[in-house]
Amino acid sequence: MSIISQTILEADDQLRYLTITELYSIQDYLKTGAKRIDIINKIKAKEKEIIRAASKQLFQIHPDYIAPGGNASGGKQRSLCLRDYGWYLRLITYGILAGDKGPIEKIGLVGVKEMYNSLNVPIIGMIDSIACLKQSTVALFSQEENEIIEPYFDFIIRSMSI
Repeated sequence: MSIISQTILEADDQLRYLTITELYSIQDYLKTGAKRIDIINKIKAKEKEIIRAASKQLFQIHPDYIAPGGNASGGKQRSLCLRDYGWYLRLITYGILAGDKGPIEKIGLVGVKEMYNSLNVPIIGMIDSIACLKQSTVALFSQEENEIIEPYFDFIIRSMSI
């Protein structure tokens, strides 16, 4: 749900008009619409580059993952890891577009720890992989753009850490 929809629904649930603060919040969100779309397009265009850099970082932190017997030791396992990287990047773009963490939580974080535990994927590795994705992504953007991007990565990292 977008910040606009969420704000309207909350006001409607309380049977009231939007407050001036809520209206300004929507106005600020709308002002950044074109920038958000540009960010998403750049992430999409640079996805392979971001994933390549992030996986290199992760496997330097956790070389045991690609060692024989590790979670990403074979070609198939490694490609599954990289597939998940792309999936998380898409989740980030959904949050950026909506201006809200709701889509990330609803689509990508419900049951994620249980799923990785059932697959014997170390949660710390997933947390580190999101941190590496963040690092690789923000390197491509300006500080102003990163102020839009970073909260969504941080939300996933915090959610997986709990």
